[in-house]
Amino acid sequence: MSLIEKLEPILLAVAALVGLALGHFSLFSNFLGPWVQILLILMLIGVFWDIPFKSLGQGFADIKFAATSLAINFIWIPILGFILARIFLGSSTDLRIGYVMLLVTPCTDWYLVFTAMARGNVPLSASILPLNLIVQLLLLPVYLWLCGGLYGRSDPLALAWQVVLVLLVPLLAARVLARLGRGRLGGLLRAVFPGARFWYLFLAVLCMFASEGGAIVGQPDIFLLLLAPVLLFFALNFVLVQMAASLMRFGFRDAVSLGLTTLARNSPVALTVAIGAFPDRPKVALALIIGPLVELPVLAVVARILLIMGRRKGVPGFS
Repeated sequence: MSLIEKLEPILLAVAALVGLALGHFSLFSNFLGPWVQILLILMLIGVFWDIPFKSLGQGFADIKFAATSLAINFIWIPILGFILARIFLGSSTDLRIGYVMLLVTPCTDWYLVFTAMARGNVPLSASILPLNLIVQLLLLPVYLWLCGGLYGRSDPLALAWQVVLVLLVPLLAARVLARLGRGRLGGLLRAVFPGARFWYLFLAVLCMFASEGGAIVGQPDIFLLLLAPVLLFFALNFVLVQMAASLMRFGFRDAVSLGLTTLARNSPVALTVAIGAFPDRPKVALALIIGPLVELPVLAVVARILLIMGRRKGVPGFS
């Protein structure tokens, strides 16, 4: 994991704060707002650039692992997310939407880093990556419709269109540009898109908070409101995954992979969709910025706990 990736949650929080400061000046707030969607599309082209769709079939090679992972990520976790949001965030519709969106999008990148740190089965974890991405792209309109219907926005066509605009268009663009880019042109395109993808997200968050951040000024308790449900999600899911791995009789390395595949969340994609689908509700996006501030330290702790468990069980390679 690069230094930028390690600092990503903190830098996104900085972008939000800078955006809030600039939002006090109408010149900046009016000028920066229209750039949000453009910057997000550029960012997602970089995200989708290296997704190994050719290895999609490998995700089904271990059907038991794939089925267990999909069931936890796309059935159990959404149910858990709606329940926890209702219990802890009942007073804030926008925070509930952001929290649920964070949980229903499993990670498609840095979970591999933590899997390697915990000495899990990295090839097995990598094989499930394109499958996770495709399933979440298909189900995001459904989750968004449920969020809208339950929390005050019920136009499924408008929400589905946002998913098409901010996910499928960049996905197609990334595949076309990656195929066209060869030689120097390929190097230039790689630098412009995957090489700079985080900075597009950084600028998009800054612009969004500059144009719409007035709704959250003066509410410093938002982080504390989200802390309990985010931590509880990780704790409950960690215990459930250990039970599921034992029930399915996975080897310890496969259990490590299952744990981190179902704990890590895809906050950049969720944040992109949230900004596109709810552009006038910045607290939705704020929930998706605060989430990773908690997630990354938790994943590092979980990786350490799994290493200790592997040593105690006497698993080869964990001594």
